[in-house]
Amino acid sequence: MAKTSPLARIVALVGQVAVAIRHSGDDMREPAFGTAPVIPGGKPQGKVPTLKMPTAKGWQGDHKPSAAAGLKVNAFARGLVHPRNMHVLPNGDVLVAESMGEREKPRGLFEHAMSATMQRAGASGDSANRVTLLRDADGDGVAEERYTYIESVRQPFGIVVVGEMVYVGASDALLAYQYKAGATSITEPATKLMDLVPGGHWTRNLIASRDGTKLYIAVGSLTNIADGGMAVEENRACIHEYDLASGQSRIFAGGLRNPVGMAFEPDSGMLWTVVNERDGLGDETPPDYLTSVRDGGFYGWPFCYWDRVVDDRVPQDAAKVASALQPDYALGGHTASLGLCWLPEGTLPGFPAGMAIGQHGSWNRSKLSGYKLAFVAFENGNPTGLPREILTDFLSADEKHSYGRPVGVVLAADGAVLMADDVGDIIWRVTSA
Repeated sequence: MAKTSPLARIVALVGQVAVAIRHSGDDMREPAFGTAPVIPGGKPQGKVPTLKMPTAKGWQGDHKPSAAAGLKVNAFARGLVHPRNMHVLPNGDVLVAESMGEREKPRGLFEHAMSATMQRAGASGDSANRVTLLRDADGDGVAEERYTYIESVRQPFGIVVVGEMVYVGASDALLAYQYKAGATSITEPATKLMDLVPGGHWTRNLIASRDGTKLYIAVGSLTNIADGGMAVEENRACIHEYDLASGQSRIFAGGLRNPVGMAFEPDSGMLWTVVNERDGLGDETPPDYLTSVRDGGFYGWPFCYWDRVVDDRVPQDAAKVASALQPDYALGGHTASLGLCWLPEGTLPGFPAGMAIGQHGSWNRSKLSGYKLAFVAFENGNPTGLPREILTDFLSADEKHSYGRPVGVVLAADGAVLMADDVGDIIWRVTSA
C-alpha cells in the first residue's frame, strides 16, 4: 500500500476539521424542496467551509443503481472516460461528451484540500476532451458499437444538431462542425462561432430553440460569490442566446450562478434550467433550484438568493436585488443538479409528465445530498409536489464511497431514459420493468 504524503494528511485533516466545525451546534435540517421551501438563515462559514466528499469507487460486477418501482435499469455503455452529457442523433445514435475539470494550481491550504478532495472523488484530472458516438445497431438496449466522433475539444459538454451542423459547447468556445447523417466521425476542423471564458464553472451546455434559429449557451460563474470582483464575471453566470443566421449573441438571462441543464416545457414553450447555488452558508442555504428562464430576467447572483435574501458577504447593489426574480422550485441544498430532460407523460410507468434531473451530489455539506436521478412533476406548465426518485443508491450507506454520480439526461430514440454517470464511466438506461 502506498504511503500517504504529509501534505495529503494535512489536506485530509483540514476537511475533517471543517466538517466537525459545521456539525457543532448545527441541528439537522429538512431539505429545502418545492415551490415554497423553508430555507434556514445563512450562517457564513468563514475561511473553512464544510468539505466532505466520498471517494470514487465505481460499480463492480453486477452492482448497479436501484430503480423506482415499475422500472428497470441496465448499462447502455460501459468503459467511457468521465461521460458528462449526451445528445441523441436523428438516427438514434448517441453522442457523449467525455470531459472533466482541469487541474488548477491551488492557492492556500483550503484550496489544496479542495483540490485533493476533488481528485479523490474523480471530479478533476486529465480530461479525455472528446465526443464519442454510441450505436445500438441491433436494438437490444446496449450499444455494441463505439466510435471517436470528435477529438481535441477543450472540455466539451453541450452538444446539439441543427440542420446540417453539429454544435459543441467547449469550455472556451462555441464550435460548429459539418454534420453528415450516419457518419461515425468528423475529421474536418471546427468553425469557432463565439469565444467563451474557460475556468471556474466550466460546463457549457447547449440547447436549440424550438424553431432551430437560435442556440442557448449556459455559462457558470468563475467564483463562488464574485470573490474576484464583478469584472472577471463579465459574460458569466448567465445564459447566452446566439442567433444562427446573424452570428450575433446577447445575454438572455443573468444572475444564474451556475446554470447547466436546460430543457423546454412543451405546453408553454418556456426554457427551464437547473442552477447550482452559492456555497458557504450552510447545508440547506440556499437551495439549488429548477426555474423557468425569462428573457431579460435576473435571478439574484451574487447579491441575493431565492426571494431577494441578501448575501451580506457581497458588496451590494440595491437595484439589482430589487429586480431579482424568485426561482420556481427548490431542489435542496448543494445537490449539484446538472442534467435536465423533459419526460412526456407515459415515458416511465407511474410517472406523469415532468423533468428528470441528474443530481451529481454535494461536496460541501455535513450530510451528503443529491447522488440520484430525480424527477419533478409538472401541471399546467409548472412544477408541483415534492421531488421523486428514478434512480438511487449511488452512495455507500456510510457515505464514504460513491459508486457513481449522475450528470446529463436524455430521452433515447426508443423512449428509454439515458443518464450519464461520470464516476461509474457508464451510460445507464431506464425503462419499464
